[in-house]
Amino acid sequence: MAIGLPHHRRLATQWVPPGVAPALLPEAPGGELSALGGGGAGAVRPAARYDLVTVSVRHGLETVDILRLRRACGAVLQTAGGTAIAFLVPAGTAVGWHLPGSSCTAGAVLPGPTDPRWVMPPTGPGTPARATDAWVLRSALCEAACTLTAGGLGPY
Repeated sequence: MAIGLPHHRRLATQWVPPGVAPALLPEAPGGELSALGGGGAGAVRPAARYDLVTVSVRHGLETVDILRLRRACGAVLQTAGGTAIAFLVPAGTAVGWHLPGSSCTAGAVLPGPTDPRWVMPPTGPGTPARATDAWVLRSALCEAACTLTAGGLGPY
């Protein structure tokens, strides 16, 4: 962590500094990671770049509201059956994820940016989906659970 730099901003360089999550970088046409961008608008991102944290719909939508207020919400999907909300987190999160009421699965195959299952879609065509920071998501999930329980809507 650099002293004097805001933690919510990413360095805009053409090289990848050590410690930057590769899930935040788009893929180059040859399959290698690039800090410059690339990829087609309908391209499916490779599974190794993201993990998915899944929660119930009510819990997930409350969490999305909290994250949006904090301006920390990455891309969010509704599952195919419509019974759960899935947050994109950086790859490797599933190894250490232990939070009751949620599950984290390694790898994610993402639909195109115009798919109707996106709750919070990628920012635009040709840009990669932004992952939500795992610790910020954990905090927002706990806050959402407390809010739902206090409002008589729990257990979620």
